[in-house]
Amino acid sequence: MDAERERAAQEAAFCERLLAKSGENVLRETLRDAPVAAWEHYPPGDVFDPESGGQWYYHCHLPPADDIEHGHYHCFVRPDGAQGPVHHLIAVGVDAYGKLHRLFTVNQWVVGDTWLDAEPTIALLPRFDMELAKPSYLVNRWLTAILRQYQPEIAQLIRDRDAKLASHAGEGDIRAAREDRSLEVTSSLNIGR
Repeated sequence: MDAERERAAQEAAFCERLLAKSGENVLRETLRDAPVAAWEHYPPGDVFDPESGGQWYYHCHLPPADDIEHGHYHCFVRPDGAQGPVHHLIAVGVDAYGKLHRLFTVNQWVVGDTWLDAEPTIALLPRFDMELAKPSYLVNRWLTAILRQYQPEIAQLIRDRDAKLASHAGEGDIRAAREDRSLEVTSSLNIGR
């Protein structure tokens, strides 16, 4: 593991340890005892860092994706600011105890972002840097650390996303494939730390 990935792994572990000392975890800190409802964004209105353009929200589905995942954080970048286009980077799935479960990409219709092909999307990964005290400094830093630690894997998942969409489109229109409701998750990697 190179030095930057090692630092990111240490930071993610530090955030988890600090939360655990208070009887919390990343998920509980995100939800803050709010009643959990499928499809709702937590926190309401999402989290946006005007300096980096990073943005995220947490939500869950009913039924859940599998027997482990509680829900996931959708991570984006708005390189031109809050009113500019939004680009989905990765979803970070966690279990009911806030432990990282999987990383995955989704089809465009799922998040309604402004489409970018793989390489321009990958170029945005370093921009996701959530240096905000609220709603939780530790959750913001944890998400940033996870994207840093797994950046090579995330880059490959984004490339796999485009390959899956191209395969799904076949000889047809790639734009139609990005709107095809039968294709939701385009690539996935179980982490299970």
